[in-house]
Amino acid sequence: MSALDRSALHQLYSAHNSWLKGWLRVRLGNAADAADLAQDTFVRVMTARIDTPIREPRGYLSAIARSLLIDKSRRRTIEQAYLQALSLRPEPVDVSPETRLSIIEMLVSIDTLLDELGSRTRDIFLAVQLEGLSYVATAERYGVSVTTVKNHLIRAMTRCLLLMEPE
Repeated sequence: MSALDRSALHQLYSAHNSWLKGWLRVRLGNAADAADLAQDTFVRVMTARIDTPIREPRGYLSAIARSLLIDKSRRRTIEQAYLQALSLRPEPVDVSPETRLSIIEMLVSIDTLLDELGSRTRDIFLAVQLEGLSYVATAERYGVSVTTVKNHLIRAMTRCLLLMEPE
């Protein structure tokens, strides 16, 4: 980050951090979480490598913060579902905090991937992979051809493979 970039970030932070924390506090009902999320918002700004000046800083910051709020909510929902699934097991499962974090991160990645597929591709993928429907049964369920089912599965599997590639 150049000195000019640091200066612009410092000015943005100085001018809008208090406002952003207040905006987030209203939505979260908690000053500590608001401060954490405001900090995460500025980290996103810092890593965004913006080439042009930000014309509407509050709109820009609130859009990033809103996205982080959604991510946080989705992660919390996934974590609660995971913990509920563990609690329903007949035998208690002892998972280390590191393993639990790893599992939650992977579940969040899978959820993001499924969300990015689009509803039809996701539905077809889940019908075949989780429900075990045949291509023919899936095609009948969704009123499409078997070739269309195969094309959706290829699209979904390609996205899965891309997710598995090391960065």
